[in-house]
Amino acid sequence: MGIFDWKHWLIILIVVVLVFGTKRLKTLGSDIGEAIKGFRKAVNTEEGENRPAEPQTGTSAGEALNKTQTIEGQAHKVDTPVRKD
Repeated sequence: MGIFDWKHWLIILIVVVLVFGTKRLKTLGSDIGEAIKGFRKAVNTEEGENRPAEPQTGTSAGEALNKTQTIEGQAHKVDTPVRKD
């Protein structure tokens, strides 16, 4: 049993329905749904405008993602660390 059991959520739901009423909750839900749809539409249109042009090399996207790269470098052991106090 946690802090909020299913019984607690049921009581909270009943109180919210009594305070706000079903009509106001219905309009609130539809308003939130419309806002989410508008946000998704705006994000999708911005992604389409800002998307860079794809290179015409003939390789698929899967090949480009799986291409391995090696970074060359050399490690040096530090005997005494340099402190700047």
